[in-house]
Amino acid sequence: MIKLLRVDHRLLHGQVALSWKNALDIDCILIAHDGVPADSLRKQAIKLARPADTKLVIKTVEDSIDAINSGVTEKYRLLIVVESITDAARLCRACAIQWVNLGGTTVRPGTRAISKAVNVTEDEAQTIRELAHEGVHVEIQMVPSDPVRDALHAL
Repeated sequence: MIKLLRVDHRLLHGQVALSWKNALDIDCILIAHDGVPADSLRKQAIKLARPADTKLVIKTVEDSIDAINSGVTEKYRLLIVVESITDAARLCRACAIQWVNLGGTTVRPGTRAISKAVNVTEDEAQTIRELAHEGVHVEIQMVPSDPVRDALHAL
């Protein structure tokens, strides 16, 4: 069962590994990213952040979609972490995920801040609008103790 789809440019780190894992009673974390599976250094760094009692799976976005749609992930209480709003939208659309948590996106050329840790381009803002129109709830929340903000209203 998917407990949360989270966008966080840092992927897995203490904040995700501990606060979200504990708040949602996660037993498996899926990192869905096209570059990480082939990047041994980054993959090793991510593995170091994994809580000892939590399964960690690192797959490309397409392989993640295939795994979710096959039903193999249903036995887990799953946290999916992606690096970008674009990847989150791909997963939502391909896997019928109806909830996205925006935890952090980095400042890049052409971005504007919509919260303390979330920066979006106009294309990403449009993707959020489209997801909302498609019935996906997109929220902003860095850690579980923070108040939840509707991303559509932050745009």
